[in-house]
Amino acid sequence: MLIDLLVALLILVSALFSLAGSVGLARLPDFYMRLHGPSKSTTLGVGGMLLASMLYFSAREDLSLKELLIAAFLFVVAPVAAHLLSCAAVRRDVPSGVAVPDELRRSIERHFGQ
Repeated sequence: MLIDLLVALLILVSALFSLAGSVGLARLPDFYMRLHGPSKSTTLGVGGMLLASMLYFSAREDLSLKELLIAAFLFVVAPVAAHLLSCAAVRRDVPSGVAVPDELRRSIERHFGQ
């Protein structure tokens, strides 16, 4: 009973994070701001869902670690992908609502070439 309540709470909180990330992706004005939706909120939402799944199946069967491995992979890959997308956008001069600092532009050119 307590496990079911915890799983339900985790699913609800995770769904709210995923919803916030999806709304951010759809409503934010430019490319750079839209990166935060999927790379931050949605990642936490999926991580919470995986935690709820791990808790549910560990209570019913043996200890389930598959979800933990998926979450670890997700938390490593999502920030790296967002960083690479933002670096590519800076190099391609994708317009932004905020000016890209010259120091950031020089750093990207130095690391990735021009």
